[in-house]
Amino acid sequence: MTSQDIRSQISIEAFRNINAARAMVVIMIVSSFAFLFLVWLLYFREGAETWPAYVNQLPTLNAIFNSIATIFLILGFIAIKNRKFKTHMRYMIAAFVMSCLFLVSYVVYHNFVGHTPFPGQGWIRPFYFSILISHIVLSAAVVPLILSSFYFSFAGKFDTHRRLSKITLPVWLYVSVTGVAIYFILNAYV
Repeated sequence: MTSQDIRSQISIEAFRNINAARAMVVIMIVSSFAFLFLVWLLYFREGAETWPAYVNQLPTLNAIFNSIATIFLILGFIAIKNRKFKTHMRYMIAAFVMSCLFLVSYVVYHNFVGHTPFPGQGWIRPFYFSILISHIVLSAAVVPLILSSFYFSFAGKFDTHRRLSKITLPVWLYVSVTGVAIYFILNAYV
């Protein structure tokens, strides 16, 4: 089986029939609403007075989801470098699933807890906020990048997918890794 045959199996007919401009508009609208919802949830909505005990475990679960997503991203990168297209696709879908599970858990946690202030003082404070701010900015950017990368892959537009993924992968990795770093720094001071 040639790499072209494998690529045609990876693409999905329904995605091939969607106009790229329309797909990008939908992706940007969905991404914008998701980001605005998270801003509202974190900064404009009060947390609950009380919450179930499991909520306290969600930050650890979030760090685990991010760590697993990072591993899948690296494995997916290795697979594509070895021209193992189907394996690459499976790892990238697994990374996407882990990131989605993270997002659901993150929303549930902040629905109950609200905003989590950082109590650290001294040199750690500017260090923490530099990581946090870059993480927030890039997490807003990574959602449309990921969705666009998947769209172009499933639409069979592999040249565009490849070019876009050269941006998407490092941003996605950074967001996943800094999410775990934020967890450990915040956990050390809370």
